[in-house]
Amino acid sequence: MAGADAEDAVQEIFIELWSQAARYDPTRSSEAAFVTMIARRRLIDRRRRLDRRPSVDPLETASGELELPAPDDVEAAAEVSLARRAIDRLDAKERRAVILSVVYGMSHGEIARHTELPLGTVKTYVRRGLERVRAALFGGTGGEEAS
Repeated sequence: MAGADAEDAVQEIFIELWSQAARYDPTRSSEAAFVTMIARRRLIDRRRRLDRRPSVDPLETASGELELPAPDDVEAAAEVSLARRAIDRLDAKERRAVILSVVYGMSHGEIARHTELPLGTVKTYVRRGLERVRAALFGGTGGEEAS
C-alpha cells in the first residue's frame, strides 16, 4: 500500500472507530480486539474496492496522449464512437480528467496526484467535462454544449 493510500486507510479506520464507539462493549471484547475488528473490516473493504477497479496499463502512449480502449462488439462500438466524438470536443485538460476518471477508474485524488493539479481543479474538470459530454450525447440536457 502506497503512503497516501495507507494514510487514507488509517483515516477511514479512525472515522469508523469514532462513529462506532458507542457499540463497544467491554464485556464482549477488549479495546484492542474492537479496534482490530474494525480496522480489518475497513482494510478488506478497501482492498475489494481497489480490486474491482479496472487495471489498464500503460496510462500514456509515447506521445503523452491517453488511449481509449477499443470496444468488444458492434453495438458497443457505435456507443463508444458517439462518446469518443463528444470527449474529443473537450479541451485537453477536461478530456484528460474525464478519461482518467471514467476509463481508467481513478478517483479525483488519484487524478490530482497523477496530473499534479489541485484537487478542486480536477473535480471541476471532471464535472464540467461530463456535463459537456452528456449535453453532446443527449441534446443539451444537463450542461453546456460541448465546444
